[in-house]
Amino acid sequence: MKRSDLIYDFPAHLIATAPRQDHRCLLWNGSPNEVSSEELMSEFKKGDVVVINDTKVSKRRIFTVDGLEVLFLGPAGGPAGSPSRDPEKVSIDHLNEPSSEGDPAGDQWHVLFPARGWKLGAKTILPGDVEMTLIAKGLPQTVRVSSSLGETYFQRFGEFALPPYIQKARDERHMKSEDEKWYQTEWAEKAGSSAAPTASLHFTNQDWQNLKDRGVIVEKVTLHVGLGTFLPIKVEDLNEHDMHGEWGYISQSTQQTILEAKKKGHRIWALGTTSLRILESWPKGLLQKTEEGHLQGETHLFIKPGFQFEVVDVLMTNFHQPESTLLCLVSAFAGTENVRSAYQWAIEKEFRLFSYGDLSVWMKS
Repeated sequence: MKRSDLIYDFPAHLIATAPRQDHRCLLWNGSPNEVSSEELMSEFKKGDVVVINDTKVSKRRIFTVDGLEVLFLGPAGGPAGSPSRDPEKVSIDHLNEPSSEGDPAGDQWHVLFPARGWKLGAKTILPGDVEMTLIAKGLPQTVRVSSSLGETYFQRFGEFALPPYIQKARDERHMKSEDEKWYQTEWAEKAGSSAAPTASLHFTNQDWQNLKDRGVIVEKVTLHVGLGTFLPIKVEDLNEHDMHGEWGYISQSTQQTILEAKKKGHRIWALGTTSLRILESWPKGLLQKTEEGHLQGETHLFIKPGFQFEVVDVLMTNFHQPESTLLCLVSAFAGTENVRSAYQWAIEKEFRLFSYGDLSVWMKS
């Protein structure tokens, strides 16, 4: 597959700028069909396992006192959104605090901001009278801040880093107050994501309880979504693409549940590309095992056509942007021509696209 294979046309009015309760769902099982929420739920069978991502979106978008927009990706020295401690042993409020290793103040961060014209050592002021100093250029940049920044700071002063196409379609620089609810899942627990696992926005805790009542097993994993998820592929040869890293976690009990279900012939459903990515990183040996048997670490797994899926049988996800690694992942899972055909069908039927858009469900090709 080449980057040009991931290009498709769509009318701008199909970009969803807000979610809707009556979301539509495309179900692909050899051909595209529109199904209701009730019909989708009936597809789950007793013994199936649905895996959901319990990451929590942090408000990592900070505006300086003079209006400069800064996206805080993660502590310097680790992947965007990566916690520096075992998630089993630390309170949620501290998951995003920078590691103090190599820096007594724990005050260095990877960021993205318009730094043209900035020289090393240049300074600006963040809310809360925090001084930010540029100490390394590049993508991302590295800055030093005068006070350690944790989840409490971002919750007080930050905004969600909504996808650029939503901001452009809205023609608004700042998030809406409604995004506080819209852009967070009901089961969000572990702070660390820069963006929401948006397929999850179609579901509620009550949906999972209804499935549990029918004998479906619901398991949680963590994958902290980085802003790299919004970056388009810029090289024609996908083998040359430098895939961004994201930190994830799979508990020992979740591993065991999945293995037992697969032995019995039950299906594994991944809610979102994030859940799929961390699950498929597991058999590839890309995660580190803790003494307790949990798996965690940064994954750079780039899933493209030809990839051998070993865990997931069904993928639930939104419609993705052209030239994106996410569209590439779906193409690998369901088949390039199948996805191209289904997307064209959905666009003709005026399904809404992208983060706040409608749902698509894919049976593994």
